[in-house]
Amino acid sequence: MSTKEHPPQNSLHVPVLLESTLELLNPMKDENYLDLTAGYGGHASRILNITGNYAESVLVDRDDYAIKRLKSLSDKGTKLLSTDFVTAARQLIKEGRKFNMILIDLGVSSPQLDQSERGFSFTNSGPLDMRMDRRQAKSAKTLVNTASQEDLTRIITQYGEEPVGFSKKIALAIIANRPLSKTGELADLIKKTYSGKWKKIHPATRTFQALRIAVNDELRQIEDMLPLLPDLLKPGGRVGIISFHSLEDRLVKRFFKEQLESGFEAEILPLTKKPIKGSDNDVHNPRARSSKLRVAVKK
Repeated sequence: MSTKEHPPQNSLHVPVLLESTLELLNPMKDENYLDLTAGYGGHASRILNITGNYAESVLVDRDDYAIKRLKSLSDKGTKLLSTDFVTAARQLIKEGRKFNMILIDLGVSSPQLDQSERGFSFTNSGPLDMRMDRRQAKSAKTLVNTASQEDLTRIITQYGEEPVGFSKKIALAIIANRPLSKTGELADLIKKTYSGKWKKIHPATRTFQALRIAVNDELRQIEDMLPLLPDLLKPGGRVGIISFHSLEDRLVKRFFKEQLESGFEAEILPLTKKPIKGSDNDVHNPRARSSKLRVAVKK
């Protein structure tokens, strides 16, 4: 059994803000549950253990590694959908499905980061991949080696939140050194492009975030998914969304605020005035550092 197909147990995803999620979603016996980013089942296992309602619950992920790891829950009757969360949400709405609880954890799972062949991280050099769904054609390698200087600059500035001057320098360096095929190559190139000293955060971190967001169309997915949530919730149903950077959190915050301000027309109401932060509430999990949880309830 290769670790490429089945990551070792100790590399599995440690669920972020688990206790806060359980407290706010407040799962109860026999309630059904939809996890739109089930990953390796950390949140789902705990919630389904409380509700006991495996048969009426649904777990979604576009990562085939994750789907394999969710088999123990599907063996108990839980439905698995191997697709992105917008496609899954639309399918479930079409089927007339509604849930007591929905969770969306927008983070990259630990195995995705830890397995060098997935190309999400430059800690261990691997192929420039970054695809959450390995069935899609576009990878980070495709993007890095074919995008124009203007597009690369825009992606790094917009999704990596780098200053436009540094984004342009990175884009020019990429184009001058193409083709690139390894994460380590790209990280070293960005490091050489960076002028001045850096401390904790590697100079390539934000560019890698930007490329991952672009490859997986992450922000458009969130924008398309948020308006679908009210149609998936039963009255009194709760939805929790865990985000990991300001671009994601801004979209969630804005949607909840719009709902709150729409008065009688509001379909969901926020339960959290301010986000629950991993830096305050999940201090022992290093990957929870930048996480924020927002929760709302359907009227």
